[in-house]
Amino acid sequence: MSPQDLPTTILDPTDEREPIKRTRTKRPEHITGTVGLLDISKPRGNKFLDQVEMLISNQMPNVKIQRYMKPTFAKPAPYELRRQILNECNFVIEAVAD
Repeated sequence: MSPQDLPTTILDPTDEREPIKRTRTKRPEHITGTVGLLDISKPRGNKFLDQVEMLISNQMPNVKIQRYMKPTFAKPAPYELRRQILNECNFVIEAVAD
């Protein structure tokens, strides 16, 4: 029997055979304060966030924008960075791009 004749098995590490039901968080009617834009260090994430920043600035001129960047996309954001974002922002948008 050759490898081509063997059945294919696809393993999903998340094991979501029965997806978890989640409810959406209620969205605010108005965005005020500071919006943090977090670049996770993937290629072109900064280009995406440049466009998001421009849209927010044009549509919500009273909202302050603060930019952040993870040192690497391969690991969670460092504790210090998460604390800084928590202390400085009311909302966060995270960019994932390639």
